[in-house]
Amino acid sequence: MITADGVRVDKWLWAARFFKSRALAAAACDGGKVDVNRNAAKPAKQIRPGDTLRLTLPRAKKIIKVLALADRRGPALRAQLLYEDLTPPAPPEPAPMTPPVYRRQGAGRPTKRERRLLERLSRW
Repeated sequence: MITADGVRVDKWLWAARFFKSRALAAAACDGGKVDVNRNAAKPAKQIRPGDTLRLTLPRAKKIIKVLALADRRGPALRAQLLYEDLTPPAPPEPAPMTPPVYRRQGAGRPTKRERRLLERLSRW
């Protein structure tokens, strides 16, 4: 139920589809994985539109601004209207390095391609 004070943070996180169940959302709050306006949040903490949430999810950290309140879980398209994602984009991943060339001892001289790979690795 949405009150004038707001809605519980665990209910909102469940309604906004950040967690599959309210119990998981409450456990994340109790475990210190949810901050409301840079303060640790208990599951019963009331949130309002304009509040900023910092979530530590298993695969990423998210910064969320609450745009609307909901205490019932609905379709995913409606859930996306409840918040604005303020998470900065991830830095680009560096180009993968080629693995070092493995040569058996006594295999003879390296080929031109193997020599170039060895030279490229020695520059780093």
